[in-house]
Amino acid sequence: MSATANPSTTGTSTDDLSKEERLKRYLLDRAEDGEMYFKGKFISQDVDLSPKEIGALMLKLRDSATELTVEKWSYTGATTWRVEPA
Repeated sequence: MSATANPSTTGTSTDDLSKEERLKRYLLDRAEDGEMYFKGKFISQDVDLSPKEIGALMLKLRDSATELTVEKWSYTGATTWRVEPA
């Protein structure tokens, strides 16, 4: 195994912080022009996170992201989230 670190974990104190920041930036970019609705399973490849990780991070972002309004919208097979700029 090489001595180089995984790029996704370098430069941050925890891996969760980088994942949360990555998701927040993605959502800010996508919701720039207004509200957006999505299911975690449909954006998981875009942000390189599992749908389960996205769900957990969305709950955190709902409470902590001042730049976004995050709302758990509905559940049909998976949670649909509504996001808009604050």
